[in-house]
Amino acid sequence: MASDQAFKLTYATMFNPPEALHAQYDAALARVKSELGKDHGMLIDGKDVFAEEKFENRFPADTDVLLGTFQKGNAGHASAALAAARKAAPGWAHTPWQERVALLRKAAAIMDRRTFEMGVVLSLEVGKNRMEGLGDVAETADLIRYACDRMEINNGFIAEMGSDPLSGYVSKNKSVLKPYGVWLVISPFNFPAALSGGPSGSALVAGNTLVMKPATDTPWTSRLIAECFQEAGIPDGVFNYVTGPGSTLGQALIDSPEVDGITFTGSYDVGMKIFRDFAQGRYVRPTILELGGKNPAIVTRNADLEAAAVGIVRSAFGLQGQKCSANSRILIETPVYDQLVARLVELTEKLSIGDPTDRNNYLGPVVNKSSYRDYQEFVGDLKAAGRILTGGKVLTDGDYARGYFCAPTIAEAPYDHRLWKQEMFVPITTVGKFDNLEEAMKIANSVEYGLTAGFYGTEEEADWFFDNIEVGVSYANRPMGSTTGAWPGFQPFGGWKASGSSGKNAGGLYYLPLYMHEQIQNLVRKA
Repeated sequence: MASDQAFKLTYATMFNPPEALHAQYDAALARVKSELGKDHGMLIDGKDVFAEEKFENRFPADTDVLLGTFQKGNAGHASAALAAARKAAPGWAHTPWQERVALLRKAAAIMDRRTFEMGVVLSLEVGKNRMEGLGDVAETADLIRYACDRMEINNGFIAEMGSDPLSGYVSKNKSVLKPYGVWLVISPFNFPAALSGGPSGSALVAGNTLVMKPATDTPWTSRLIAECFQEAGIPDGVFNYVTGPGSTLGQALIDSPEVDGITFTGSYDVGMKIFRDFAQGRYVRPTILELGGKNPAIVTRNADLEAAAVGIVRSAFGLQGQKCSANSRILIETPVYDQLVARLVELTEKLSIGDPTDRNNYLGPVVNKSSYRDYQEFVGDLKAAGRILTGGKVLTDGDYARGYFCAPTIAEAPYDHRLWKQEMFVPITTVGKFDNLEEAMKIANSVEYGLTAGFYGTEEEADWFFDNIEVGVSYANRPMGSTTGAWPGFQPFGGWKASGSSGKNAGGLYYLPLYMHEQIQNLVRKA
């Protein structure tokens, strides 16, 4: 057991926390539960704003529990938030970068202080188990700190260039990266802290002002992030938080000429629509998209099968398979197929399912009724085309009756079945055999996505895997998770092909400059 002093929470370390962490979580859980049901406003220009229409945020493990009500923002609220951000943009852009860094570091420290409260909220509105919820908050703070680190290491992205060799003159050149202006962040339900706070922190430290719009399933976590920015002293209007449907409020934000850049994380179909809609503006504007994955794990006959089994189960079923990095395809070399599949089934059947705030539960519910229905549809297709090895049912007895609980499912199906290529975003993974590494790699790379991938085998085989796999994040021989668990500064997260638009990974060396454009300053004087 890790000691309190030595323990740092990441997705790689979360499986072995100190007991004090659980005690702090339980205390925060009691506090948060005592204050459920409040009406939460939007934050526009530093003020709480309430709409005529509301929507409810309910606990997906027990839909009788009302977590709170939130505002159904409309086009008018979108316009007000963008106007506030536009008004604040010149002042924030001209704030010395060192001051922006100091304020964002303060916000990250506030998130550290509020980790347990925010982790509880993540469990309640997303259905994350307690360690996944706490990890999401910790990752958010580290993403913001990492953006600050990159700003400092690069001296605010101000660099002297070469001097022109002019006779009789001194010609100096300077490269300066400057903010675009007003940035829009639209975040998904599955990581409403990291995928709201991470890109928002990058946009802000780069000098942009901000409008944040979270998914309607998970508005509370992003509200808490906005409160951390506010408490840190980031000026009014520099950040704005709005809530409401993507089809109305979200579309009004996307269509507005007041948006200078956008970061969206979510489905391929929605992301591509945003990309096309955003392209209808007067000129090209930066669009950072992360659009899901269909992530394989390849296991050879030389692998440590126990490490592979543990890593695969963690990545296939963590957060109920609702991660863009979930291990949804498992490719196993024929000689070890039966042995590994038997162990995968055994481990999967040991996973505890229930209230995600209970420390003993690894799986909670899927996020909403739509996902619940998707799971049932996919299971029906797999039963018809192949074989369910374990799971394949929704759980409806007793306390399960009031939530969206789905049994973690492993299935066999022909490689030409659509679910080998379609992202499902529920706790289902498919398994299949291969006879040689070339065949496995062909199958692994045969999808449109290219987000993450895992491998288990010799180090020599792993080198071949790294050289040939078409993804942005690749892991080898990792029991902590075959395809999941990226952390800022360690495994920057982003995808290739249909999984991402920028070619640069969040929490990495090259991400922050995406939020700035370059100006060359040439000053000439007589010698």
